[in-house]
Amino acid sequence: MLYFSKIKIFLVSLVSLFFILYASSNLLKFSNELLNKKINLGLDLQGGSYLLLEIDNTPVIEQKLQNLTITIRNYFKEKNIRVNNIKLTNQKLSFSVDDEFKQIILDEFNDKESNLNPYYPRFKTHQLEIAEENNSFLINYSKQGVVELKTSSQDQALEIVRRRIDEIGTNEPNILKRGNDRILVELPGLDDPMRIKLLLGKTANLTFRFVTKSSDNSFGAEKLLYEESNEEALVSKRIILSGDNLLDAQPRMNSETNETIVSFTLDRVGAKRFGKATSTGIGKQLAIVLDGKIISAPIIRDTIASGSGQISGGFTFQSATDLALLLRSGALPAPLNIIEERTVGPDLGQDSIDAGIIALVIGFILVILFIFVKYKIFGLITNIALIINLFILIGVLTIFEATLTLPGIAGIILTVGMAVDANVLIFERIKEELKNEKNNLIAFDSGYTKSRTAILDANITTLLAAIILFFMGSGPIKGFSLTLGVGIFTTLFSVYFIARLLTAIYVEKNKEKLGLI
Repeated sequence: MLYFSKIKIFLVSLVSLFFILYASSNLLKFSNELLNKKINLGLDLQGGSYLLLEIDNTPVIEQKLQNLTITIRNYFKEKNIRVNNIKLTNQKLSFSVDDEFKQIILDEFNDKESNLNPYYPRFKTHQLEIAEENNSFLINYSKQGVVELKTSSQDQALEIVRRRIDEIGTNEPNILKRGNDRILVELPGLDDPMRIKLLLGKTANLTFRFVTKSSDNSFGAEKLLYEESNEEALVSKRIILSGDNLLDAQPRMNSETNETIVSFTLDRVGAKRFGKATSTGIGKQLAIVLDGKIISAPIIRDTIASGSGQISGGFTFQSATDLALLLRSGALPAPLNIIEERTVGPDLGQDSIDAGIIALVIGFILVILFIFVKYKIFGLITNIALIINLFILIGVLTIFEATLTLPGIAGIILTVGMAVDANVLIFERIKEELKNEKNNLIAFDSGYTKSRTAILDANITTLLAAIILFFMGSGPIKGFSLTLGVGIFTTLFSVYFIARLLTAIYVEKNKEKLGLI
């Protein structure tokens, strides 16, 4: 029946007022943090930057294969088998053996039950293929292995990119995977992406190595440039410490020299290694190398056993802040290249907002006028429910601080149309019931009851489409499906609770003089 208990009336009013309050927070500023929420504007409305990054996995593949050289040397050394000419070329690890050992190695690699078994499953896990060419053996990643490695690198890079952007404080960034070697970054409100590009373009691979005077040491040496000059230094390839051992890094001002520095703190393992290296290397230069360039190379004056230190290199406070951010967020597993870049100006975003608002207002006014002319007082009830429906929808989006895009506005406009459609079905059904039923209360109740199936079928099928779009689509499509899906629930609430409650109140007070609507 059309009867609403006092508890039900109170709950409907409370829910409506609750969401209207949150919707109004987009226009008003509340002192309460719980209420002080707003809908965020997407890249197409607010303007901002769009970057498409591609991961260069070539160094990762080569590094993984290079690490296997130690495994292979150690294994065959235990077997007293001499391995010759072990080298890495074109992402293939090759080595040769004397003729007398050739068949033994073939048997070891082909027999899963052989003594090579501790390493053979590891090669399979990494999807490595082992082939023989003449007297040489080749180890390289299979296609499946490359796909797995790319996926792993992408997952790591995505997390580190997210950390770097979050630390800058960019509002509502959108960071997504594209394929298995690309990352999409959308930064609403950011119209100068240069700093972001510089931060994302650095791998942030930090190492501590000794400066040496000759290249004939057990680990080898290489010439590296200083970051602030064209001077070179010969640096040992032996890594004393890497960025993996860093716990924290912060920009600081050196009170003695008034110089900007970056102070760092090491974990327990790193502190132990650093303490040992500085105790045995007093008087030597310790090069601090970032992405293949020397930031600074201070001379060790004393043992540093505290697990903390500092990096100096003529930094400005901004560059020191960025370096500390890079070190805190960790090194990227592979270099990132920017292959596409777009900047959406705020003027374009404002034009989109204005066009969307104008379309919404015009459509809304036309719908309200049509419903009022067609259904008189019940059209007015529908319009009131329609306005409350919009407030509830905006209130839900505000609570979750959703990001509103131009397609999202289209979803809201479509919600208005669906809400009107439901009320039209109900009122047309009531007309049919009033022709055959003398009791107006029963006629109105039957109109709501008998139209329910058609309304639910239409909304459920639309909701299923919105759910599929949300999970299968991306970016703007998700924004459209989100507002449409939420709008379906708010529409059903406004039709069967708000509009029905208002209709019940009016019919109850005017049941004797109601005619056909």
